[in-house]
Amino acid sequence: MELLPNSRTEPDGSAVIRVLSYNIRSMRDDTAALARVITACAPDLVLVQEAPRFFRWRKKLARLAAASGQVILTGGATAAGPAILCSLRATVERTEDVLLPLTPGLHRRGLATAVVRFGGARLGVVSCHLSLQQAERHEQGGMLLDRLAGLGVEHAVVGGDLNERPDGRTFRRLADTLQDCRATAPWGGEFTSTAADPHQRIDAVLATKGVQVLGCGVPLDQPGITRSDLTAATDHLPVLAALRVPAAGLN
Repeated sequence: MELLPNSRTEPDGSAVIRVLSYNIRSMRDDTAALARVITACAPDLVLVQEAPRFFRWRKKLARLAAASGQVILTGGATAAGPAILCSLRATVERTEDVLLPLTPGLHRRGLATAVVRFGGARLGVVSCHLSLQQAERHEQGGMLLDRLAGLGVEHAVVGGDLNERPDGRTFRRLADTLQDCRATAPWGGEFTSTAADPHQRIDAVLATKGVQVLGCGVPLDQPGITRSDLTAATDHLPVLAALRVPAAGLN
């Protein structure tokens, strides 16, 4: 399998970046394997779902970031689970954690959001983990699109555990507005759940229309990644995308 392009900044100010979306199940599994998988993907952004949310959650997330060559950008318990890690290549403009309306009897959900720059490219970033309940999930999809529009950026990327397959109503709602990166430029493996028995694609990286998708999928044959690490790290498989983000227009 051909490898995804490495991160780089182009002479015109555009940036090729690697974005990883990963449900890490509160780091309840093999954290050394998890760190090895993230490191091998060489991401510029890691859009995490199910980050630790309870006792010493910041320390646990910071330990994972350090072990995988990243720093914490935003999120965690303050976003009810979603988080964003980034490499030192990113210049951070702003961050905001958003709690979504709570439905009695269901888990609290939230969004980790940021605006970052890579070279001359400016990018909105959102990590999400949508509801297991269909009606609530559809509402949250609309709130996600609203929040994305409110970031005030031309280009953006979303990574998340959508808890829904591509033919589902909410997944389709998102893909009507955003590019489903796996469908746009298939690369690597398709199914993300479960790690031990991959049979469905419920995790995705999505991007606004102006972003060029160079490849997206589960990094099964990425150098440094083993099947044993993928199954030991967490119960989901990661989604890795390579994107070319155009340079921001002159003001």
